[in-house]
Amino acid sequence: MTPEQLISFARGAPSIDIIDVEGLKAAAGRAFDADPVGVTAYGTSVGYLPLRKWIADKHGVTPEQVLITNGSLQADAFLFEHLVKPGDAVVVERPTYDRTLLNLRNLGAELHQVGLDPDGLNVDELRSLLESGVRPKLAHIIPNYQNPAGVTLSLAKRRTLLELAGEFGFTIFEDDPYADIRFRGEALPSMLSMDTDGRVVHASSFTKTVCPGVRVGYLVGAPETIGGIARTATNLYISPGQVSEGIVHQFCVSGDIDRSIQTVCDALGERERVLAAALREHIPAARFTEPDGGYFLWIDLPDDVEVDLVVPEATARGVAVVKGSDFLLEGGNHSLRLAYSAVTTDQIDEGVRRLADAIRAVAKQG
Repeated sequence: MTPEQLISFARGAPSIDIIDVEGLKAAAGRAFDADPVGVTAYGTSVGYLPLRKWIADKHGVTPEQVLITNGSLQADAFLFEHLVKPGDAVVVERPTYDRTLLNLRNLGAELHQVGLDPDGLNVDELRSLLESGVRPKLAHIIPNYQNPAGVTLSLAKRRTLLELAGEFGFTIFEDDPYADIRFRGEALPSMLSMDTDGRVVHASSFTKTVCPGVRVGYLVGAPETIGGIARTATNLYISPGQVSEGIVHQFCVSGDIDRSIQTVCDALGERERVLAAALREHIPAARFTEPDGGYFLWIDLPDDVEVDLVVPEATARGVAVVKGSDFLLEGGNHSLRLAYSAVTTDQIDEGVRRLADAIRAVAKQG
């Protein structure tokens, strides 16, 4: 079969049709008009100060608790480097973001993956791990529309996780870039907002709500934690990108951010529904939990379907997917992560048809 135009379920990025390009162009003009010195000069390592205050107000904290970074992945890396030493135990979800695993492995962390239920982290499994004597330095949690599994941590489990952090003395790293991309259900409070014990460090990003190219993420935590990371950041790059942060600030204070979020939510909600329907029609053996928001849907295929064989067959048919094994220390050989953010609705059914054809080709080989 000759590959047709690539249909990609691989990348968690919004398609250009749902990015407010005109709004960003206008915000750029306002940023240079309002603060030409601030956006063109070196800043400080904590980021563009007006945006820092806007983020602090959003989360109900003081600006001293906020540090802006070049994307949330850098925020993750800063916190990991600040807290984790070689040999330290770290709890992560099973499955979890592949770059989280990579960064923590590179630091020499002792990783413990705890399984996910349809309502988020299996807190009973976590308690058993803790009671066995494991004392993690931190637990990395993606609470809303988790990457890659798409599940959301329930309110009850958020409370339990905070209790366990207090009882066993670890930090919760609430990695939360998808929180605003909700198209079903009610918003849940962040663990940061529920924390009364200084146990939570929160990270988020404007990648999923504005556009990936701005590369603006941030950390919110205790002032001493943020201050320590800021000193490291100063030595690394003096300051993050002031121009992009100035543009994001103008985009936020104008209210354009709210319209952008609504556009993304509406589009992704429709795409997820179309994707789920196509999977039920063309790959009925696939098992999955529909997410209430975010960018990703995780599917489990029958045990005789090896995704190491499916992926090249899918590539040959012009459809890109990501293996489940990329998100696990072991296993995931029969699972795929599908991102529905960069595909338009008219591509989804055809993409799933091609994927189904690839799975059938693998079955014939067996």
